[in-house]
Amino acid sequence: MKNKLMALCAFVLLLGACTPKQASSPSIIRTDVPERPAGQQDMIQFAADPIADVGIGVVGLGMRGSDAVERLSFVPGCHVAAVCDVEPDRAERSLKYLTDKGLSANSYSGEEESYKKLCEDPSVDLVYICTDWVHHVPVALYAMENGKHVAIEVPSAESLQACWDLVNTSERTRRHCMILENCCYDFFELTALEMAKQGVFGEVIHAEGAYLHNLDPFWKAYWNNWRLDFNQTHRGDLYPTHGFGPVCQVLNIHRGDRLKTLVAMDTDPFNGPKHVEARTGEPCDDFKNGDVTMTMLRTEKGKSILVEHDVLTPRPYNRMYQLVGTDGYAGKYPVQEICLRSEGAENVNYQNLSGEKIYRGENLEKLMAQYRSPILTPELEKMAKEVGGHGGMDFVMDYRLVYCLNNGLPLDMDVYDLAEWCCVTELSRISLDNGCVPVEVPDFTRGGWNKVKGFSYAFAK
Repeated sequence: MKNKLMALCAFVLLLGACTPKQASSPSIIRTDVPERPAGQQDMIQFAADPIADVGIGVVGLGMRGSDAVERLSFVPGCHVAAVCDVEPDRAERSLKYLTDKGLSANSYSGEEESYKKLCEDPSVDLVYICTDWVHHVPVALYAMENGKHVAIEVPSAESLQACWDLVNTSERTRRHCMILENCCYDFFELTALEMAKQGVFGEVIHAEGAYLHNLDPFWKAYWNNWRLDFNQTHRGDLYPTHGFGPVCQVLNIHRGDRLKTLVAMDTDPFNGPKHVEARTGEPCDDFKNGDVTMTMLRTEKGKSILVEHDVLTPRPYNRMYQLVGTDGYAGKYPVQEICLRSEGAENVNYQNLSGEKIYRGENLEKLMAQYRSPILTPELEKMAKEVGGHGGMDFVMDYRLVYCLNNGLPLDMDVYDLAEWCCVTELSRISLDNGCVPVEVPDFTRGGWNKVKGFSYAFAK
């Protein structure tokens, strides 16, 4: 009897040791949401006075900026009014391109703050910013203070403070501040967004986006090697918006839902130091960014997003772009496909692991043709593919920006999109530096995230 009692006690103790205990909730790092300064109003659905012929000043004429000058020369309703770069030869090259086409523009160059002269130029209505990342925000703030609308290449801001500065300046000056996220205008993403809006996937509850791009061949192409230097001195997802922006549109972020909590995890820096050592010939023991960074976000309405960043390994180019709905799925990489629930399956084949109806190839093209985006007219698609810019999506982005300014309409992407998509960089760093703990995502709309129900494009009446 004594032995049985001892055995029973041992079993109870073992059971207690194996039973999961309610873990205490992990602490959440909270971020400040400063009160809106007196007299300011939000920019949700903001529309400025129409501009019949938008004068555009392009600042930064490297890879992105020089391409932008050429594209914009084909966009109806605008003209390149001014160009600017710290390097005079770049400004001269873009100016020559314009003059060879019979077009004229003012040119500013030679000094680090030459952009101020462009921002003060009365012929400029919109400052189109394609500089290195460090100069994005200073140029944008000065431009808005001088009455110009701004459009900023990605990532438009690298810190929470910069995000708030752009939000507050845009609200106070009543000037548009748009992120130039071209991937929101890629043809697959445009169609999948329209399908999601029409309920083809049921309710989209999870999404994935990424920037996986081996930059080994490109590091030296960046002026003064600034991009590798940025990865050496900063930790986190430094380039989140290509994959993140399009899925935020599908999930109606600040249009009925909002980002609430973020958690990040990364690898050690394995390849980064090798690139620095190859460039300098000296050992590198202070490279901050991991080769791979993963960030998970949860929304107010219980949806989730996975974002990845990897520019240091030889993975094939991939923006992931996956939508998971209650009744369907869309994925762009590595194979474009859409999966929908199978109807009336009677005979179950247990050797076939896929129970859904899969659309690929010609069947996918036929399905997607039924859901053409309202902004992508046949004429615009043809023009975009002829002019180019990442397959045409850059041209569609420029066209929509100018169209909205011409007609005095709200832009497709506002300053809150910019802040929400870009804040992942610093929030992921905060999470990583604190042992991968959850971090609260600030509400840049300051309570206005539920004023508009659903993402939509504006059109002239």
